[in-house]
Amino acid sequence: MDASRGKNLSIIFVLGMFSFLTSLSGSSTNLAIPKIAISMDISSSMATWIVQIGLITTAILLVMFGHIGDILSKDAVFMAGGIGFLIGSAITGFAPDFAIILVGRVIQAIGAAMIMANSMGIVTEYFPDKRRAEALAMISMFISVGSISGPGIGGFIISVSSWRWIYWINIPLGILVLWLGFKFLPVPRESWGHIRQVTKGANWTGQNLFTVGIIIFFLSGSFFQSGRSQLLMGLLFFAIGGAITVYSFIQDDKANLPWIAPEVLHNRGFMTSILALMLVMMVNSFSNILLPFYLQSYNGMSPFTSGLVIMLQSVTMLMTTPFAGVLADRINRELMTVVGLLILMISQVGYAFFPQGLDMWKIIPPIILNGIGMAIFLSPNNALTMGMVDKKMSGIAGSLNSFARTLGMTVGISFASSMLFFQLPGVTRISPAVGDRFVRAFYNVFWLATVISAIALIVVLVRYLGSKKNSNKATVKESN
Repeated sequence: MDASRGKNLSIIFVLGMFSFLTSLSGSSTNLAIPKIAISMDISSSMATWIVQIGLITTAILLVMFGHIGDILSKDAVFMAGGIGFLIGSAITGFAPDFAIILVGRVIQAIGAAMIMANSMGIVTEYFPDKRRAEALAMISMFISVGSISGPGIGGFIISVSSWRWIYWINIPLGILVLWLGFKFLPVPRESWGHIRQVTKGANWTGQNLFTVGIIIFFLSGSFFQSGRSQLLMGLLFFAIGGAITVYSFIQDDKANLPWIAPEVLHNRGFMTSILALMLVMMVNSFSNILLPFYLQSYNGMSPFTSGLVIMLQSVTMLMTTPFAGVLADRINRELMTVVGLLILMISQVGYAFFPQGLDMWKIIPPIILNGIGMAIFLSPNNALTMGMVDKKMSGIAGSLNSFARTLGMTVGISFASSMLFFQLPGVTRISPAVGDRFVRAFYNVFWLATVISAIALIVVLVRYLGSKKNSNKATVKESN
């Protein structure tokens, strides 16, 4: 029993450390956007693509790598992702210009997609349902620590040295985690011939349609950011990209060898959890991308100090997540998601009332509430999601969960930055000179986040009431 528990803890540590590194890199990049824009002499809106291109790449590949993990080896795909993530980090850190930064971020994102698509599936393989929420909560703690360390470490690095070190720091840490991974995870040796054989009949048409659709969909953001003159073109790309993306799921559902098993895609409870997660991550990403502009570019706060302020959300999540994970295994998970969404919605209203100056008594509470709401929602929702599918499909289910998380973040960052700069025509870089226009645009973005939070709250509330109704019916039936 002790040996089995020790093995499971070792697996959690490896999964958690890779989650820590990807989270560290992501949160550091968000904070570094204003500095990278100045360093590369590009506009603030253009610099947001350093974040967006990584998220878009990850979103495109998550489902594919989850399916490959199911038919090949989750452990092998996961570890290959770790190698790719380190290579991408090195390229980004040494990039001489903006174009090479984007190349490095794409490679880094491919590795992150392989990691994210299979980590939850690996947890599901090794942990029974009664301990799964606790295990997933422990992984979430590593993510929270990464999110905490990103603003803190990243802010310190940017204040005293080059932004490039936020990528270089991944290399020695990643090599250590790779060594531990090959030691603890049973990674099989797969030949290229075998890989080609098992993936030969896959629905590549559906994957290609999905890729094209996602790219066109998110390119609409660049037109929206250009202002009202490009509004029609942005709407056209948005509509065409969205239609192709939706059609790719329809085409995949009818394919002989679909990427997403029909029983997963048609699982109403599972898809409800996925939708709720996507909306929540969309809302959460609004503050992640806009707070550095508000604190650093508009109010003149140093990267290190702004990093400390932003990391309060992750610190709160870290402190709240263990309790949320334990409670999710003991009380009603659906009710916990409702409570979490209600708190998250209140936090977005708080952002919409941020002061023009640095009044910390008004700035800090919404950030803390955001962290509490996210922590209370995520652990029970993840446990609900993974408990609704058969273990043999845990890879694709986990990758869809990660896809919803990543797609929500990508859409949120794209929408938030597009909506902000759409309201600021002619502004290439945020500064105090923009004046009240920036503050008004900032408020409007968070009123949109409040509306999205309300929609997500309705989704989980309907799920909770339906679950409660079914539970009452079952109780009446047993009593009869």
